[in-house]
Amino acid sequence: MDGTMQKIGASVVCESLINEGVNVIFGHPGGAILPFYDALWHYPQIRHVLVRHEQAAAHAAEAYARLTGNVGVCVATSGPGATNLMTGLTAAKMDSTPIVAITGQVARPFMGTEAFQECDTCGMAAPVVKKTYLVMSPEEIAPTIREAFRVAKEGRPGPVLVDLPKDVQAESFLFEELEDAWHPSPPVVADAESVLEAARLINEAERPLLIAGRGVHVSGAWDELQEVAEHINAPVLNTLHGTSAFPRHHNLGYGMLGMHGMYWSNIATTEADLIVGVGMRFDDRVIGRPGTFGENAKIIHMDIEPSQFHKNVKTEVALGGDVKATLGALLPLLDRNTHFDWLDRMRYLEHKHPSIDVPESDVVTPQYVLRELNKLVEHDTDPVVITGVGQHQMWAAQFLFMPTPNSFVSSGGLGVMGFEVPALIGAQVARPNSRVWGICGDGGFQMTLQELATIAQEHLPVKICIMNNGYLGMVRQWQELFYDHHYKSVSMSGPDYVKLAEAYGIPAVCVEDKHDVGMALATAARHPGPYLIDFRISPEENVYPMVPPGASLAQTVEDPRVVHYREPVHIIEGLVSYP
Repeated sequence: MDGTMQKIGASVVCESLINEGVNVIFGHPGGAILPFYDALWHYPQIRHVLVRHEQAAAHAAEAYARLTGNVGVCVATSGPGATNLMTGLTAAKMDSTPIVAITGQVARPFMGTEAFQECDTCGMAAPVVKKTYLVMSPEEIAPTIREAFRVAKEGRPGPVLVDLPKDVQAESFLFEELEDAWHPSPPVVADAESVLEAARLINEAERPLLIAGRGVHVSGAWDELQEVAEHINAPVLNTLHGTSAFPRHHNLGYGMLGMHGMYWSNIATTEADLIVGVGMRFDDRVIGRPGTFGENAKIIHMDIEPSQFHKNVKTEVALGGDVKATLGALLPLLDRNTHFDWLDRMRYLEHKHPSIDVPESDVVTPQYVLRELNKLVEHDTDPVVITGVGQHQMWAAQFLFMPTPNSFVSSGGLGVMGFEVPALIGAQVARPNSRVWGICGDGGFQMTLQELATIAQEHLPVKICIMNNGYLGMVRQWQELFYDHHYKSVSMSGPDYVKLAEAYGIPAVCVEDKHDVGMALATAARHPGPYLIDFRISPEENVYPMVPPGASLAQTVEDPRVVHYREPVHIIEGLVSYP
């Protein structure tokens, strides 16, 4: 576009989005955002995915952003449309996901009058986003959109909200040429003195441990993490969001730690003499009882956000900066090592305490379903797995060995039930050539099942696996273990999911026999469109390992059905036996 010309504000919103590289948005129209939707009609290069509820727009935008590395965009009208976005924006804030939310607002003369569908959207959103903007003149639109994208991506990523009064969208003005899109500055590396000190501690350590978090995905530091781990021969654990940050089949990959992490991973944190947190927050679900994490270890914390340092654990060295750049600066300073004794100890713990053995059962168990699904996932070229929140989420993180980086998306910090179905939409749009699997609980699925209509309308070939136990499973587990079996408001009915799917034109099958699990999964994988499987799993299955509330990682409880004391095996040369 050359020079200046008359344009309305809504058209400038569209052109600003295109200037930022946006080619898809997720939203739902309404009165106060109608000028934008009218302008959107003239910009077919922007794909609009019509969700059935605004919360789904935010979740879809989050999954899209996580899997592409771009800013996700969601749109809603004023009042209830904007309020419905808030859960998704809060989730994106806690899980460090860059989103720009655009909301309509009542016209300027009516603001503050309790007009129809009016609310203080910016005031409401301020605590749950990085920044809010109320645009009071059309001339402010282009610079505000540009600034919103910068804030969403810069530093620790997160959501930003732009509120547009209806008359600002509709007003015509003399518009000047758009500035170039915002481009990030070179990545910040932790200061050289801290990097040197971290290298010294790593070189001196006898039992080092690396923990990968979501920051590895955000910075794209998968190769650097693997190079460092292999150079010093150190075990690598992952947080929930760090799933797929390090190859799970790698001989140094030991899987998730924390409340439902692997037994051996949790015990390793109690025996390590050095723990390096790589792009993770040391949140409560990872560290167990405050003050007990890594009691025998010095801790190096690597993160883009300085406010995370010393928040939950005492840190010996804080490396503030981009994880990819900081690992790159650290690698040349590290000595090669073998750590044979330490790795032998890890393999012994893994062998002695089989955290992901599947319990013997004649009925369909979620562990069995996920083990069978893993046979498909780990041999796929570029699979993606989306989960909701609850027991199924933990089992998925335990049993699925993702073969490619950044391929596992879940709601972590806020823990949103109902995340799974909308996130499937954003994931399949983000990676149209990937096979996208959704692991759902029957409780969470019922919160956002209306988005099956969006899946059908958009012809998205997602594969939906419902772990149907007729309970709010994680709440029931806690009531069983910590509230003396006082089951209250956790048993829940549901529809016939096969008929429900078919009502939306989606083929489906119900699986009640474990011998049918593999065939159902293979059929779903082969089907060219969306497919739903209702797995009728054992109703009172519990997730193990488990760290009870108020306990330390050293007090991790194993599944009593699979704990058996194997004789030690020697996978590599090293220690001969352990007490």
